[in-house]
Amino acid sequence: MIKGLGLDLCEISRMDKLLENDRFLNRFFTEAEAGYIRSKGKTAGQTAAGIYAAKEALAKALGTGITFDLKEIEVVHDEAGKPGYRLTGKAAEMSGGDHFLLSVSHDGGISAAVCVREQEH
Repeated sequence: MIKGLGLDLCEISRMDKLLENDRFLNRFFTEAEAGYIRSKGKTAGQTAAGIYAAKEALAKALGTGITFDLKEIEVVHDEAGKPGYRLTGKAAEMSGGDHFLLSVSHDGGISAAVCVREQEH
């Protein structure tokens, strides 16, 4: 059963500027996410925008907004590149063990993420 839905958009050029200083990257992204973003070279801003939007989308799907450290939401990718989430801390507690689906897209200078919260059976 669907319990929540979140959508967020993030401007890629904004992320390009923020990535000029590692402070932003270290504040909002896990070490694994930061490494993944850095590995993308010229498309690092696009990747960062997608991951940031994914974090915001999950907070909206929870229905709480951001009431925890965004590093407690880690965007991970499977072998095929499919994105998903790994939750820790307060974010994991607030999830109630539910499952989250994630889709990320980029076009026209914008990254978008949609998160669906499903109740675990």
